[in-house]
Amino acid sequence: MAKTATIYHNPRCSTSRNTLKVLQEAGLEPTIVKYLETPPSRDALRKLLDDAGLKPSEAIRKKEDLYKELNLADASEEELLVAMVDNPILIERPLVVTDKGTVLARPVDRVRDIL
Repeated sequence: MAKTATIYHNPRCSTSRNTLKVLQEAGLEPTIVKYLETPPSRDALRKLLDDAGLKPSEAIRKKEDLYKELNLADASEEELLVAMVDNPILIERPLVVTDKGTVLARPVDRVRDIL
């Protein structure tokens, strides 16, 4: 059982809320990072994605209007990372870190892999 957890959380997102609930039901009181208010630095986001085994293109919200407005469909991985840092609404959620690993909890049950 994981001892610590951090969730990169958007309280308006049902998947993020449900993931937080799973963490709490597992007996964890996770550190909650409201990433829209306090976005990760470029280095921190790169580390989160690397730890989760994800490329920026696998963790960016392609359905977000801003994705289309910024013409990111043909952007490089580095350009996507910069766009996510500059516009945290583009970061897919929730990212969860425990002492057992890092996952993008989509679907919610993915978080159970690191509990």
